[in-house]
Amino acid sequence: RAGMRWLKGGICQGNVPGVESASLAMDTEEGVEVVWNEVLFSDKKVFKAQEDKIKEMFENLMQVEHPNIVKFHKYWLDMKESQARVIFITEYMSSGSLKQFLKKTKKNHKTMNVKAWKRWCTQILSALSYLHSCDPPIIHGNLTCDTIFIQHNGLIKIGSGLLPAGLFVLLQSALATHTYYGYDYAIDIFSFGICALEMAVLEIQANGDTAVSKEAIVNAGQSLEDPLMREFTQSCLRHEAKLRPTAHDLLFHRVLFEVHSLKLLAAHCLINNQYLLPENCVEEKTKSFDPNAVMAEIKHEDRQGVQLKYSHVSPLELDKFLEDVKNGIYPLMNFASSRPHPVPRALSLSQEQVETVKTPTPEPQETETRKVVQMHCNLESNEEGTKTHVSHIVLQVLGPF
Repeated sequence: RAGMRWLKGGICQGNVPGVESASLAMDTEEGVEVVWNEVLFSDKKVFKAQEDKIKEMFENLMQVEHPNIVKFHKYWLDMKESQARVIFITEYMSSGSLKQFLKKTKKNHKTMNVKAWKRWCTQILSALSYLHSCDPPIIHGNLTCDTIFIQHNGLIKIGSGLLPAGLFVLLQSALATHTYYGYDYAIDIFSFGICALEMAVLEIQANGDTAVSKEAIVNAGQSLEDPLMREFTQSCLRHEAKLRPTAHDLLFHRVLFEVHSLKLLAAHCLINNQYLLPENCVEEKTKSFDPNAVMAEIKHEDRQGVQLKYSHVSPLELDKFLEDVKNGIYPLMNFASSRPHPVPRALSLSQEQVETVKTPTPEPQETETRKVVQMHCNLESNEEGTKTHVSHIVLQVLGPF
């Protein structure tokens, strides 16, 4: 409807597990395409009995914020006479899936680049580690190469069809069994192991079967030449779930782990504190340097030393590297990931009144999510010097979240 932030379009986005319909929509505030998803509950009594649990679940999902996870924007409830539905807005991923990329690579008779494989694994595990560390933990439940997206810059994002992180595939069954948050992380680790194996060999032969057999998985694993890659994937595919490593543990496996360079650590520090720095500070700083000045020197007693000059650093390459770090292509694996704060049930319901009204679908009110990180003000005195007043206020705002 005109005047709403989310304008639903008529283009259907195909079959999405657990969702009755998924259509392209427009975010009129940001001017970008999003996906409008609907989950229908035909039994209104069952829905009403689980309404608080549904709200709590979606409120927690609203807290998910990670560069390698498709963004969940908004949700609201719509009650009709005999049925109810949940409507939620998610980020639109126009890029292709990892499955499509692997098929294209195989078709061109190319092999998988080991560095790219490691970078992809690191990004996926960074996202899984984040989800599993939420309070309560969130289990993906539907991780496949079809639900992993790769962008042109190499950024990986996990989702489920058009949904963020596969969080809704098990939604309706979870509400019936009360086990949504009870699934063990080992399910995701096994799925990741299959994805990591498929990324390495490009395709796991299914011999015409719809499901990949255990024999095909074993054969694919044995075809890996690198013993560390074999060990890595096999640890994820252990039959006993309790013997599988966590996503955080896998980030420290010998095949992936590396000591971060000072350049990467400095880039993360810069990005995390960017709101404290003036705009275009990197560009302005690099312009002020003398290109022939020595920024670092390695001295050797038995041979000539090495000097590193500012002219050896390309500002364009530095800007691209900072942008890649900001987008999540190079996550820090050696440190505990930031965790979203748990949302107390009573607090989550009072912060935003999720209206439950009859059709037509209501548009929920937007709440302020930006944060003031710096504030400056000028005080001026009157001519007599007896009174002062605020003449100027400058706010630096970070957000939205």
